[in-house]
Amino acid sequence: MTEETKAGFVALIGAPNAGKSTLLNQLVGTKVSIVSRKVQTTRALVRGIVIEGQAQIVFVDTPGIFKPRRRLDRAMVTSAWGGAADADAVCLLIDARRGLDEEAEAILTRMGDARGPKILVLNKIDLIARERLLALAATVNERVAFDHTFMISALKGDGVADLKTTLAGMMPKGPWLYPEDQISEAPLRVLAAEITREKIYDRLHQELPYEAHVVTEQWEQRKDGSVRIEQTIFVARESQRKIVLGDGGRTIRSIGQSAREEIAEFAECPVHLFLFVKVRENWADDPARYREMGLEFPKGG
Repeated sequence: MTEETKAGFVALIGAPNAGKSTLLNQLVGTKVSIVSRKVQTTRALVRGIVIEGQAQIVFVDTPGIFKPRRRLDRAMVTSAWGGAADADAVCLLIDARRGLDEEAEAILTRMGDARGPKILVLNKIDLIARERLLALAATVNERVAFDHTFMISALKGDGVADLKTTLAGMMPKGPWLYPEDQISEAPLRVLAAEITREKIYDRLHQELPYEAHVVTEQWEQRKDGSVRIEQTIFVARESQRKIVLGDGGRTIRSIGQSAREEIAEFAECPVHLFLFVKVRENWADDPARYREMGLEFPKGG
């Protein structure tokens, strides 16, 4: 490794469902953050690590920034702005189809708080006309002086390589912060819980509030090289527990099978996954649950 190595942090911020998690996974080249049709699925700061030339870029996927209504909402929004304030560069993702809606406007008013270079990333460009795209880019740049503007499709990967190259050039000189082969800061136990949470949302998109929380309680390496994992799914009400279990346990079995297959890919070994569903009515008011998610527990109701 030469002395010319670079390393730094890039925060990905934006409204819920702007495509931050999809972009992070595209940048890293594999899944490190869960993606769901349900808004606000990213709760804490997820770090994905990318090598580009001599630069190591640590991307921070922040929770979507929105108008908080509950304690968990406030913790997520505080976490998002904290990630932006600490970064060497900040990428603001805007869903090009939605344009400058109320949530994007609110984020723009606070972009001045971010200290590093600011990059505007217009996402989902394959879904709108070029004229609208150029007009949106001009409007946003009139409001805030962005150092660069990129137009991408995070899902298809269009424009992502150019974004990565530019960000690598912005990183400060210094030694790499993580081993060369590490792609995420999240331990496997946490990643496994996030995978199961994603499968719950995929299966029960309309039926279950996004407060469902998954904890990996046990992770046991077995002599045959496999792993035995026990996870608890916490929901707020008995009616939600029945939804997750499904008729005759069919839903929970389907969730478990999908989660087990994906966890096994990450763990690179056979996985035996056991899921339990428990009702914890006030888990969103429990400081311990916030610590598990890497969030600060907000005071007040």
